[in-house]
Amino acid sequence: MASPPPTDPDRRPYIGLMSGTSLDGIDGVLFDAQALVVTGHVHAPFSPALRDELLALNTPGDNELHRAALAANAVARGYADVVAQLLEATGTRRDEVAAIGAHGQTVRHRPGGFDGYTTQLLNGALLAEQAGIDVVCDLRSRDVAAGGQGAPLVPAFHRAVFAAPDADVAALNLGGIGNLSLLFADGRTGGFDCGPANCLMDGWIASHRGLAYDTGGAWAATGQVLPELLTALLAEPFFTLPPPKSTGRDLFHPAWLQARLKPGQRPEDVQATLLELSARTAADALKAQMPQARTLIACGGGARNGALMRRLAELLPGVQVQSSADRGLPVDQVEAAAFAWLAHCFVTHQPGNLPAVTGAAGRRRLGALYPA
Repeated sequence: MASPPPTDPDRRPYIGLMSGTSLDGIDGVLFDAQALVVTGHVHAPFSPALRDELLALNTPGDNELHRAALAANAVARGYADVVAQLLEATGTRRDEVAAIGAHGQTVRHRPGGFDGYTTQLLNGALLAEQAGIDVVCDLRSRDVAAGGQGAPLVPAFHRAVFAAPDADVAALNLGGIGNLSLLFADGRTGGFDCGPANCLMDGWIASHRGLAYDTGGAWAATGQVLPELLTALLAEPFFTLPPPKSTGRDLFHPAWLQARLKPGQRPEDVQATLLELSARTAADALKAQMPQARTLIACGGGARNGALMRRLAELLPGVQVQSSADRGLPVDQVEAAAFAWLAHCFVTHQPGNLPAVTGAAGRRRLGALYPA
């Protein structure tokens, strides 16, 4: 007869679920909150139909409420499938898991001011019903309600897993959007979104070559950076805003790029310029906010883009640019692990945000609970 699961929330595993702005699918991890290690990982791509619908919902259109509700249900079912696969792959029982930390799919992110809000599509009640495990979701809204950006939320987790006691370390998540965590040796933590990482590159290669992403940056490597286009892209005011700041597809979308293009520009040259934009904005942000950093730890799908990683290293002489995998955490597991960690914070009644990062009025317990 199986022994009963421990009741201490620090000893029970958590599940973290993440689907980011790159729209490449769902990552699920089983996470040991006490040891801060991932003990299992599953990835499931979105179906083409769901991916197209989620992409469409990033742009205002007809009957959005109905479409969004159906998409939220589809995301919940996809999340539940990943949970089932993860439990089977790791031999974990549902009653052993303390909670699921589920991010949902961001389709609007407009924080700031009296009417600030952020929207992640996910039917948390349906996920709890199908998974049979407590679900902690809607993890950004409380920070926004407290006047914060609601993003990035991962710097606190990055500090827990990547910080060094005797050196300033930076961590760069290269998802659809790039976000930078500044882990100072004196205990201070900073962080902010620095600009597009993969979203523009992915959209451009999809429209011109029918591919989901540019593997290793190979197509970008066949092109040449267009100085005039790069200058036009870098003129975006967001890049010079001081932290705290966050962004998403609300700003960096195909129409934003199209408005800055000129006739006759070769598609591969545009791709090369978009890669340069991603590298340049991240490198410039690090130089401005932590010029003394000697280590940059990259994670997210963009960390698999060899051309992007090489360009970051070229732009940051004297900085060791390495993958989070070199620190024991594969690049596609970091964000899911962060949301498992945030679920642990919720369950143990700890705040999950950092006001110095998001600009919120204070520390807040993040999330809404849907019991199993």
